[in-house]
Amino acid sequence: MSFAPPQVQVAKTVFIDPGHGGLDPGVVGESGGKTVLEKDVALTVGTRLAGLLQEDGYRVVLSRTSDTSVTRMATADSVSGALTASAVHRDLLTRAACANAAGASALLSIHFDAFGDPTVGGTETFYDGARSFASDSKRLASDVQRALVSALGTTDRGIWTDEELVAPTLTSSGSTYGHLIELGPSEPGYVDEPSAMPGALVEPLFLTNEAEARLASSESGQQRIAAALKDGLERYLAGT
Repeated sequence: MSFAPPQVQVAKTVFIDPGHGGLDPGVVGESGGKTVLEKDVALTVGTRLAGLLQEDGYRVVLSRTSDTSVTRMATADSVSGALTASAVHRDLLTRAACANAAGASALLSIHFDAFGDPTVGGTETFYDGARSFASDSKRLASDVQRALVSALGTTDRGIWTDEELVAPTLTSSGSTYGHLIELGPSEPGYVDEPSAMPGALVEPLFLTNEAEARLASSESGQQRIAAALKDGLERYLAGT
């Protein structure tokens, strides 16, 4: 979904991808006895961020605007109420295709973190170091990471290349890919058309940390996260 700014002159386009959606809830946390789903928090933050960027004159494209996947799913794409690995893979490829179709200057994927130890918290951001524009992606990741840590007062867990992120493999053909699909390079038969612009994936808070889940699920916290992401994106875009 594309949103034009109030001004007639459009300078740059930002692609915002709220992670997960539909049958894919992402991380499940808890705050005050209430369940906090990553897909819901990411969507709210992404929508708020889109509004803030629009006000500042940017064209914004959101991968999703409701609780759905981005690609159209069929009955065979789910088993026992959960998406299959191949469906998740296809959905991530669709998000990258949408970013390319938008002609975006930057891609920002919004997620929230989890860990087995509920005392662990903080902010971290990922980018792909294998792309021709890796230096620009690193700068984008650095700008949004710095803005988030400053605004939220969280532990700075740093910026990382996606090769340093230990993540489960979606399919057997992706076992040697070693990158985040939405950010990563071309891999024939697995990622044929990767995203064509600098991008970063942000994890502002840990939903498995109750204090951070409470912040992430509150209106004030979501606004603080969105405002920080806006500041980081605008700092990056001002330098491109």
